[in-house]
Amino acid sequence: MAKAIGSSPPASRGDRLFDAANKLLLGLLLVLIAYPLYFVVIASFSDSTQVLMGHVFLLPEGFSLDAYARVLRNHDLALGYRNVLLYCAVGTLVNVAMTVAGAYPLSRRDFAGRRIIMLLIAFTMFFGGGIIPTYIVVKSLGLVNSMWALILPGAVSAWNLIIMRTFFQHAIPIELQESALLDGCSNIRLLLRIVLPLSLPVVAVVALYYAVGHWNSYFPALIYLSDRSKYPLQMFLRELLVQNQLQTMMETDSETMAQQAKVAEGLKYAVIVVSSLPMLCLYPLLQRYFVKGVMVGAVKG
Repeated sequence: MAKAIGSSPPASRGDRLFDAANKLLLGLLLVLIAYPLYFVVIASFSDSTQVLMGHVFLLPEGFSLDAYARVLRNHDLALGYRNVLLYCAVGTLVNVAMTVAGAYPLSRRDFAGRRIIMLLIAFTMFFGGGIIPTYIVVKSLGLVNSMWALILPGAVSAWNLIIMRTFFQHAIPIELQESALLDGCSNIRLLLRIVLPLSLPVVAVVALYYAVGHWNSYFPALIYLSDRSKYPLQMFLRELLVQNQLQTMMETDSETMAQQAKVAEGLKYAVIVVSSLPMLCLYPLLQRYFVKGVMVGAVKG
């Protein structure tokens, strides 16, 4: 029987062994990466005594929602959630807007001096002023103890700007832009009506990078914020996990130290799950843009 046209030749024994070894190695890496996350989830639903005794391995032991009930009753975490959602939303909008505003003109061949400007921007990726000079600048601008101290100093990431500029250069045909300009389209309208609609993959990727950065950030808040009511979620999480300040989440007058230790173990896992959930839900929505945006924006150059 004649071989079908276009069919691939059968894999050799070496190829099959190579594929099997790759799948085994990748499977092991998946288990090593995914199991700690899985353990945190099942431990948060388990009885704290079982977790402390090391009985939780594959499934929750002594199913309990007590840790989540305490987390939801805690006013500090609710306040931190509200603040971090605000900082993340406003900060991501500012970041994406300023990154687009910087990347688009730098991608235009008719923009004079763009190479020098790009060199200066790349310079900031390797050299910075340091924490103290940055704090002095933020303080002199009157931004200390305000939301803008967490947003404006890092409003543009040089790495994300380079990714977006490269995407604009190689994914948007120059002929399309030139024809729009010949038809009387202004630069602003060209950006808003033609370039951005064609750049959703890279915009989604950059927005995800910025959003995750804002969500996980705590060091700027540690430096610039003194008002506890403005703390983001990660500051309260730091107090809980690093400083072990659990008094506000426990009824210390009615619980023994042993009970407090058990509750603390469950609380750690529950807080990690609750604080990570929004980003875990956001990633699948943007995942289809992720590979395309990163590859087109970063590989070509």
